[in-house]
Amino acid sequence: MGLQCGIVGLPNVGKSTLFNALSNAKAEAANFPFCTIEPNVGVITVPDERLGVLEKLVNPQKVLPTVIEFVDIAGLVKGASKGEGLGNKFLANIREVDAIVHVTRCFNDDNIVHVDGHVNPVADKDVIDTELQLKDLESIDKQLQKNEKAAKSGDAKLKVYVEILKEYKALLESGQNARALELTKERKEVVGPLQLLTIKPVIYVANVEESAILTGNEHVEALKRAVAAENAQVVMVSAAIESQIAEFDEPDEKEMFLGEYGLKESGLDKLIRAAYELLDLITYFTAGVTEVRAWTIQKGWKAPQAAGVIHTDFEKGFIKAEVIKIPDYVQYGSEAGCKEAGKLAIEGKEYVVKDGDVMHFRFNV
Repeated sequence: MGLQCGIVGLPNVGKSTLFNALSNAKAEAANFPFCTIEPNVGVITVPDERLGVLEKLVNPQKVLPTVIEFVDIAGLVKGASKGEGLGNKFLANIREVDAIVHVTRCFNDDNIVHVDGHVNPVADKDVIDTELQLKDLESIDKQLQKNEKAAKSGDAKLKVYVEILKEYKALLESGQNARALELTKERKEVVGPLQLLTIKPVIYVANVEESAILTGNEHVEALKRAVAAENAQVVMVSAAIESQIAEFDEPDEKEMFLGEYGLKESGLDKLIRAAYELLDLITYFTAGVTEVRAWTIQKGWKAPQAAGVIHTDFEKGFIKAEVIKIPDYVQYGSEAGCKEAGKLAIEGKEYVVKDGDVMHFRFNV
């Protein structure tokens, strides 16, 4: 399954600089709003040391990691919900992503103009929240006008739909995001096609100066307090550091550079891990002489669903799955060794795939 995260934020918060550093794509980074007019998509390899372990054991012809897409979306300004700036384009692009990476400016730099004249990540967050909430309210009001009368006439499905719309409307009018409303999975699916903007899961990225990457600063603390009730992650990143990391080709060079700042991992690694946790994603592997490959699936998926990520025929004709745990693969050195030691399990349709499983599917179509 493809994972796509939209990077959003006010102009000049470091959004495009971060995107360039993460993906090595070249979205224009400039000191004025709207320099990113079309969404730029960077396809980024998801780092996973387990792939290296399997590569040494299997010695395949190729290794294929899983990927994550980051979409750099045009900067938003106050009034976007009414079409100000590039508002309508921004709002259309954000509907398509799985999660929102909300970049906030948590650094002071007199050389980079803030769109409102001063650094305040909480106020910046509120601007974007308000614009998205207003757009969601507009969508909900249109649906209420269209369906409220029919719901009153006795259509049971429409009645439920209208009830949920009214719950969301009350929440949004109180200044909260749609994701704050706790609904059953079934009730969420009822309004799924509406594609509410504020229902999307979000990660807040605090973009700090290099000197604050370990300790943070007062802006980061203010942001954390502001989002505490949302139970959202705040990932601290220095776009300036990430830009420098992107210049290195060798892993050893990157590791040495990170060490100079007292860092064990890059901002990219932290961001990807946060995205996987946010969306409840896990990775399983296939391993053979042709290729060793990582596959991203939803946590809790059963074996046939996981097989369907490779090919729909695998899910339709699923028979069994052969499963090896990576620690066993390491201990016994090969698939044959695991089989001889009784560490190759044969699982059926009800098997729930675990993170790190090495799998081979039997199917018939």
